[in-house]
Amino acid sequence: MVHILQRKKASLLLEDGSLFHGFSFGAEIPTQGEIVFNTGMMSYPESMTDPSYAGQVIVFTYPLIGNYGVPAQKREHQIVQNMESEKIQCRAIIVAEYSDHYAHPTAAKSLEHWLKEEKISALTGIDTRALTKKLREHGTMLGKIIFDTPLHEPFLDPNEQNLVASVSTKQRIVYGDGPFHILVIDCGIKHGILRSLSRPDTTLIRVPWDYDFTDEIEMYDGIVISNGPGDPKMCDKTIQHLRQAIQTYIPLFGICLGIQLLALAAGANTYKLKYGHRSQNQPCIDLITKRCFITAQNHGFAIEKNTLPESWNTWFINANDGTIEGIQHATKPIFAVQFHPEACSGPKDTSWLFDYFLQEIKKYKQQQTVLTQPHG
Repeated sequence: MVHILQRKKASLLLEDGSLFHGFSFGAEIPTQGEIVFNTGMMSYPESMTDPSYAGQVIVFTYPLIGNYGVPAQKREHQIVQNMESEKIQCRAIIVAEYSDHYAHPTAAKSLEHWLKEEKISALTGIDTRALTKKLREHGTMLGKIIFDTPLHEPFLDPNEQNLVASVSTKQRIVYGDGPFHILVIDCGIKHGILRSLSRPDTTLIRVPWDYDFTDEIEMYDGIVISNGPGDPKMCDKTIQHLRQAIQTYIPLFGICLGIQLLALAAGANTYKLKYGHRSQNQPCIDLITKRCFITAQNHGFAIEKNTLPESWNTWFINANDGTIEGIQHATKPIFAVQFHPEACSGPKDTSWLFDYFLQEIKKYKQQQTVLTQPHG
């Protein structure tokens, strides 16, 4: 085992002047970003490759990280099977204790090796409990990871940038050849969503966040708006296109950032949460059935209550803080959730939402077939 004192000293400097000293176990590259905490007990490779963490430094509250290593990336039909994207998306990670030794049947390398390979900074030996308490009291903060000399640049807020544009696909990608054609608006999509939608009867057409689909909307049987990072109001072009889409009856399904974009397109407002929801154990209540689901979440913005138009209904709420976690249109097959139904919390409490979406697509397809049939 590599003794922690043999590692290079490094520190986390917060925008309020607080300094947390630790040791580097990733790439020794100064960096900065928005400091957020994740309370999940596992799945650090999945979290680190989630594009919703772009621009952020993840503080893992679970005390021991790295003990099962990192698996080799596997793909099927261009879709990553055991991570959420092709690379690490967060700016850096911070842990209380990094495990030099790892053991797992699927492990191909250590977490340290992976971090250095992808040039991502990481600190261990940090009092993550004290750091998380500060973030809960103050809210998410900007921070810098510094080594020998401090970063003299001003603190930069990644939410002032269009982070979605940096993580979205740059080209149109097609998966599958089924009869149901689903347009997937990639705002920083997790590959778990692609895996959940990829079925023998679907064709997925993944397009960039600002792709103008309005002139070709009749080509599709459904639309999915993906998760993604940052302030949803930065996605002005996506919102503009969705405003036109919700005037039709095509089924729409928004996930995470997708719910915020749909809400903005409908005329509602969004706001920044104090410290966000980032874990695999967020309880959400279905207001129709009164059932509570355990969900995985990763978001820092939410829909402002009482701003949804009358034609929209709140579907799910967070059992911890009452924030909106799901919405439905009153008369159209348009709905969205703030949590991630493709993730394995519960372990698969809310995966039925994909089946529900596909059922709505089949109904829509049948209706369109009837409307286009000649009447004799």
